Amino acid sequence: MATMDIDIVSVFPDYFEVLNLSLLGKAQHKGLVQVEAHDLRNWTHDVHHSVDDTPVGGGAGMVMKPEVWAECLDDLLHLAPVEDASTLEKPETPNEETVLIFPNPSAPLFTQADATELAGKKHLVFGCGRYEGYDARIPEYYRLQGVDVREYSIGDYVLNGGEVAVSAMIEAITRLMPGFMGNHESIVEESYTGENALLEHYQYTKPATWRGLAVPEVLLSGDHGKVDRFRRDEALAKTTRIRPDLIEALDCHALDKKDRKELMELGWNVSGDHPRRHTK
Repeated sequence: MATMDIDIVSVFPDYFEVLNLSLLGKAQHKGLVQVEAHDLRNWTHDVHHSVDDTPVGGGAGMVMKPEVWAECLDDLLHLAPVEDASTLEKPETPNEETVLIFPNPSAPLFTQADATELAGKKHLVFGCGRYEGYDARIPEYYRLQGVDVREYSIGDYVLNGGEVAVSAMIEAITRLMPGFMGNHESIVEESYTGENALLEHYQYTKPATWRGLAVPEVLLSGDHGKVDRFRRDEALAKTTRIRPDLIEALDCHALDKKDRKELMELGWNVSGDHPRRHTK
């Protein structure tokens, strides 16, 4: 059984006690995942344990200092410091086993595809920024060192720090590891899963009628073919309404006749490579 090592760097390492709960806590007990949170201030040398300074060029707020981060990350990545990184040339292929990840609201969006790919890595190192963020030379320096450095946003909004984003990414990644979920089939039909990703259909449980609201009758029919089709159509309709961009990304050639028929009824033209809204 493969084990993933996860190191997290933060000025609030106690925040990550939450990762010891639920399925992620169980995965750590089983030895599937090893998570360790590190206090960035342990790599400072001044009496105030300072990790930030004023921005070059002026402006509000404070920026996290590269020298503190470098001492910490050199230790976690087992790298020797390079005094003049300008002499380095970025390697064509970075280290494939370790990935250094920084949440950043101005970075590309973190997706289910990213989570799936990262679930196969052996070592993930997460850096939690604070204040106005981290010095931009930090990711640049480690890319020059041959480290696979990623910067991700988890949405179009700004948080006080990277801890919430790192927690979300870790949960999204680790739950995709083999052996993490008790029933791996439970993630197969989830939202954003697969190449032709859709939002998941609605879910119901017993009783069949609750406070005057009934479960869709087809789900009680016992006809698995009709149930599957109903759920597929519901996913197409739900995605059309909430995330039409996902419909536009579908490969029409990979859709069956019933998919195409349902999309046409929902107002999509499916005669090309990808669905497009009908124009009047």
